[in-house]
Amino acid sequence: MADSYDLIVLGSGPGGYVAAIRASQLGLKVAIVERELLGGICLNWGCIPTKALLRSAEIFHYMQHAKDYGLAADNITADLNAVVKRSRGVAKQLNQGVTHLMKKNMVAVHMGTGKLTGPGALTVTAADGKTTELTAKNIIVATGARARELPYAKADGKRIWTYRHAMTPAEMPSKLLVIGSGAIGIEFASFYNDMGVEVTVVEMLDRIVPVEDVDISTFLEKALKKQGMTILTGTAIDKLDIGANGVTAAIKAKDGTVTNAEFSHVIVAIGIVPNTEDVGLEALGVETDRGFVKTGLDCQTNVPGLYAIGDITAPPWLAHKASHEGVIAVEAIAGGHPHAMDPRNIPGCTYCHPQIASVGLTEAKAKDAGYDVKVGNFPFIGNGKAIALGEAEGFVKTVFDAKTGELLGAHMIGAEVTELIQGYTIGKTLETTEAELMETVFPHPTLSEMMHESVLAAYGKALHI
Repeated sequence: MADSYDLIVLGSGPGGYVAAIRASQLGLKVAIVERELLGGICLNWGCIPTKALLRSAEIFHYMQHAKDYGLAADNITADLNAVVKRSRGVAKQLNQGVTHLMKKNMVAVHMGTGKLTGPGALTVTAADGKTTELTAKNIIVATGARARELPYAKADGKRIWTYRHAMTPAEMPSKLLVIGSGAIGIEFASFYNDMGVEVTVVEMLDRIVPVEDVDISTFLEKALKKQGMTILTGTAIDKLDIGANGVTAAIKAKDGTVTNAEFSHVIVAIGIVPNTEDVGLEALGVETDRGFVKTGLDCQTNVPGLYAIGDITAPPWLAHKASHEGVIAVEAIAGGHPHAMDPRNIPGCTYCHPQIASVGLTEAKAKDAGYDVKVGNFPFIGNGKAIALGEAEGFVKTVFDAKTGELLGAHMIGAEVTELIQGYTIGKTLETTEAELMETVFPHPTLSEMMHESVLAAYGKALHI
């Protein structure tokens, strides 16, 4: 007999495990299926351990600039093995935390590879080959995604790396090529640059972090070049020749000229591929778009009782989006009426140095959408807390609908902006206008005051510039 549940969740990443917890809270009998580690890629190989690496690099950077703070720190060195060990320890701690949460919420955990075998049916194949049959009234597929690889140079973990290899390097690169300037590429470029590696970033589009506002991209490129990085935009990699001691890259410039450059290692960060193969979706007739599962506002696919969340669905491909989708799906399954997610209210963060955070429309996209806009901009150099921190580089930009005062978007670059962005995200969710933001009292001295000043600046009322 098959084990029977109200809900089976396939995949235990930040979407899957959160869905399982919420389902248990709502009184459903829940099982979760995971083929590798509870917590999925995010907790074990993505969001969290990368931030641990970046924190080590940040501390290393500050120690090297101790004299700027009136301090002395001599003979500063980095121990790569210790840095990686700390990162893996953080991941292990969180993996154990998710394990505890599953037990606390009475979620049955089935370790193995899951495959849909029919409506409401799933088979789990354990590492030893043993199979377990599960059935449920509803199933949520949350199998995530993996790094997209170059067709002409597959990642080997030695010279060609994906993010996963870059997190546990056997050696420190001497000269690193990063292909792709999205969040993953830029974060690793920033980490290795702060650790003293010579870094080159290649981006096919005309600017780095291309999903961000153009002013953010321009500022970041200048900042990274100032830190010593080489940034090549409008540029492609035609070929990679892998040798025993390094990689020769054929770099094609905007004008079509090709030059060869030598690197010790290459990180490929050109996007993701959804993990939708061999899950059983095709046999059930699940509709997809370029490999990504199509869902309705409640995250249900075209197959009744089958839901999909996270990186196997439409962008943005972010952990917090997956978690929220998990809650939406479960509350719909339990008979509730959850609010559909508005992609314009999902913040995005990049933890490079300086940090980037944004929510809503860029200035260009707002104009393309037909809005008459008012734009405010306030620099870090005008903020007392930023100067005191020694972090006076960056700015906060806000975009408003000139007719209604609606906050259309916010874009930030500088110290700790990944913590600040949630203020604007709440504002957008509450459908605030410039009036409420102007009338809000921001504490002094804080970096958040720049958020207030940016709003004031959009209407010609900035006080400190």
